Amino acid sequence: MKKFAWLLLFILISCGQDIMLSNQITLDCVKSQPTGHVPEDLYLLDSIQQISHYPPFTKKITVCGVTLIARDDVSNLFMKNVAQTIADMFIIHDGTDIALQRELLTNLYRYRTVIPIFLGEDWNLSLTEERLMNQTREENSMCDIIMEGVSGQVTEVIEHILHHISDVGLHYTMSEEWGLSNSSRLYRIAQEAIKKGYYKVDDYSEIEEVEVRNRVILQEYAYWVIYTAWDLKETFGPKESEWLIQTAEELESKLPESSQLYKRTIPKVITCPKGETLSRFIGDTNTKP
Repeated sequence: MKKFAWLLLFILISCGQDIMLSNQITLDCVKSQPTGHVPEDLYLLDSIQQISHYPPFTKKITVCGVTLIARDDVSNLFMKNVAQTIADMFIIHDGTDIALQRELLTNLYRYRTVIPIFLGEDWNLSLTEERLMNQTREENSMCDIIMEGVSGQVTEVIEHILHHISDVGLHYTMSEEWGLSNSSRLYRIAQEAIKKGYYKVDDYSEIEEVEVRNRVILQEYAYWVIYTAWDLKETFGPKESEWLIQTAEELESKLPESSQLYKRTIPKVITCPKGETLSRFIGDTNTKP
């Protein structure tokens, strides 16, 4: 069955073209108006609830400004583990800028940050479900999905959480540093990594809309920098990808400006999830690359 068009953003096939990062960028998956409700407890970790207002999804759990939605075939335990991973990222420590972190959390709520969860790689939707999915996407900031029961499960979870934290939270909270724009430091360091050959973006040629492609390139680069600075790539992979740097030490030596941007900003607002939490995702389906 044909998936809806926006899924092409997540299935990127190399066409052998030379793709560059240009200055045309759209916020296609991020809401422009802050219409979401902000609760008194910004660090809320809710329980799983049955729902009807995120069709075609049937249940949700909200944590730290992110709403996870799924159909009944996704396990409650997996949803809870993803939610705990997000909660871990917003733990307050000695280096936390609490005011700045609270601003980021507020923006996640205000711009209605939602992550769909599906079971496995072969999930599909009926035509009616596709229409409902598009409706839900239009009403929320929804830039990617998480799949349960796939190989590299830790990477799958961390990557797609970070996509939403960066596309919504960092974009609106630290726009000069991490904004999805051609004037942000994120844009400049991504350009540098591409020119130096550490970030191969030719695979993104499948995305025909240049503005969307550039948004995805920036989104992915923000993820790679943070994930690598947390030293998760060497442990959980992938070993082979568009991103050729493996460790935080290598990031600092080869792309010092990217490393410095991370150190100046990210530890103030988000933290690498606990190893104990990540170990919950390691099982038969999570083979180390």
